[in-house]
Amino acid sequence: VQLQASGGGLVQAGVSLRLSCAASGGTFSRHAMGWFRQAPGKEREFVASISWNGGNTIYADSVKGRFTISRDNAKNTVYLQMNSLKPEDTAVYYCASGLLSVATRWSREYDSWGQGTLVTVSS
Repeated sequence: VQLQASGGGLVQAGVSLRLSCAASGGTFSRHAMGWFRQAPGKEREFVASISWNGGNTIYADSVKGRFTISRDNAKNTVYLQMNSLKPEDTAVYYCASGLLSVATRWSREYDSWGQGTLVTVSS
C-alpha cells in the first residue's frame, strides 16, 4: 500500500491542525493505521493508532486528550486531529499501515510508511 500524508504546516501554539493520510494500492480497510513522529535529533515515536474499523484507538500519553485519530474506510484515509498544539509537538509526522487489523503502538508491526509531513509549532 502507498501512503501519502498531508496537512502539515507552521502554526502557533494553541491552535489546531488536521493531518490526512491517503492510502492506495492495498486493502486499507483491513489494516490498523498509525501515526508516528520524529522530532529533530530524536528517535521516531508513536503518536496514535486505530484499528481496522475504528473501534479501538491508542494514544501516546503526550498527546492523549489533545489528538484524535480517525479513519474513513470509504475514502481510504486516516486523519489525525491535533488540538492545543505545543512547541514540543514539532516533528515530521508519518502515517503507517499495520500488518494486522488491531491497533498497536509498536513500529515493528507496521509495514508501509508514508513520506511524512512537517508540523512546526511556534511559541
